[in-house]
Amino acid sequence: MSQTASHALLRILQASGVDRVFLVPGESYLGILDALVDFPGIDTVVCRHEGGAGYMAVADGRLTGRPGVAMVSRGPGAANAAIAVHTAQQDAVPFILVVGQVPRRDLRREAFQEIDYQRMFGGIAKWVAEPTTPEQVAEAAFKAVRIATTGTPGPVVLAIPEDIQQQQVEQPAWKGVPHAPALPDPATLAHIVSRLERADRPLVIAGGALERPGGREALLAFAQAWQVPVAVSFRRQDLFPAAHPLYVGDLGLANPPAQIQAMHDSDFILALGTRLGDVPTQGYSFPRLPQPAQTLLHCYPDDHVVGLHYAAEFGLVCDPIALARELASRARTGQAPASSRWHARLRALFEDYARWPERNPADGVDFAAVVRSIAAHAPDDAIICLDAGTFAAPVYRHFGLRGQQRLMAPISGAMGYGTPASIASAMRHPRRKVLCLVGDGGFMMTGNEMIAAAERRLPILFVLSNNGSYASIRIHQEHQYPGRVSGTSLHNPDFQALAAAFGMPCRRIEHAGQIDDIVAHAMAQDGPMFVEVRSSLSAVLPTVR
Repeated sequence: MSQTASHALLRILQASGVDRVFLVPGESYLGILDALVDFPGIDTVVCRHEGGAGYMAVADGRLTGRPGVAMVSRGPGAANAAIAVHTAQQDAVPFILVVGQVPRRDLRREAFQEIDYQRMFGGIAKWVAEPTTPEQVAEAAFKAVRIATTGTPGPVVLAIPEDIQQQQVEQPAWKGVPHAPALPDPATLAHIVSRLERADRPLVIAGGALERPGGREALLAFAQAWQVPVAVSFRRQDLFPAAHPLYVGDLGLANPPAQIQAMHDSDFILALGTRLGDVPTQGYSFPRLPQPAQTLLHCYPDDHVVGLHYAAEFGLVCDPIALARELASRARTGQAPASSRWHARLRALFEDYARWPERNPADGVDFAAVVRSIAAHAPDDAIICLDAGTFAAPVYRHFGLRGQQRLMAPISGAMGYGTPASIASAMRHPRRKVLCLVGDGGFMMTGNEMIAAAERRLPILFVLSNNGSYASIRIHQEHQYPGRVSGTSLHNPDFQALAAAFGMPCRRIEHAGQIDDIVAHAMAQDGPMFVEVRSSLSAVLPTVR
């Protein structure tokens, strides 16, 4: 085996748990592509667009907790992959983007396809590195893994000049050791327990830092031990079982005012693993900014996040999973919960909000009815991958995740995420059913990546909602400019023919009576299958004035 800078890069990544990379090849990183031949333990996934490769890597990073890795060429390739960098930053997912850079002699000379990646990505990436010697490549890779995974996880960009990729270097044997900030001191823990014992209306807001292994179990153990109701942050519905009586819903984009008002009545908020950004805080109105009316405990493993917006009585820079476990072990025993009426009130409001709608539109199928059937037929370990759009709303509001079901949805609201995320999910968990729900607009952005499902016979059910519109934008249009449609209508291809060209069976749902039979049939397939739904547009639009 050669001993090049590219080999050193891949050796560091592999030692850190990276076993798969997603890429679109480019001449600016031919040296790294060549080195991949010598690493059969790293699965090389060839993608059709850099945005798709990046989305796959971000999804893989979210599933594993290790950095997802995408490799792209300089200039246009890096520009296409920028959406993944933004998504990883918004979603707090460890992600490394490897970009082939122009040779060192051409740096900052406006060379062909040259970009200054520090200027390009400096505002959204946690770190941008451009090693200029072959010896610096391994060091940059080692730091990249550590930076991508610690504190608030996020994206790192490595731009590696093509002329150093195949230069000989000493091969390092470095391996990053994961770490998390320690628990608070015993006196602080005792104070928290004392305050929790006095709380009549406590509430947990659970966030993405609990997605790591053991996080869901620790959250459940804590909630049950103390009988504390749990609300999950934006698009994190899989953190807590929906059927559990202590689950009181998510804090998202369209919560009913009565639900938020009830949560305002809490007297102790435990924000565990959430950054308390604008969406879960309802525009920084719950809790009240900057000094909450309630006692606030904010636990997050990043000192930049804790105290950024809110003055918390307990601002804890530590591992929220470890804290939840510790608090669960200190719960009182043999005492009936004093706050049963409190969480029963919150639960009732959630159940009212989550009730399935009953609509019979004349212009197509109510997609919520399709989601209801999918929820009924989905295995308890299904992975549900969503794009951005109105079709996803029934999942967030009504689906009721259970068992080991996992939700993969872009917190960033990025269209085009769903199809690549489903590919990465099925590769990571080939024995689990993956359900990919996409809209016609988002599918046309990255649907070409569906070819990987056909190539590898991945167990993915693609369900496409075709309403001929960028419907979420159309909703805003109708609210602000009723009856004046501009730029939101879509002329779509024959999706059935397209799926057939990709080599997978396909069905079309055109009326409500077909839903259950087609969903049940599709769910039973071992390999990939495509279902198109002629979805109603009127079912999601506001009444036109």
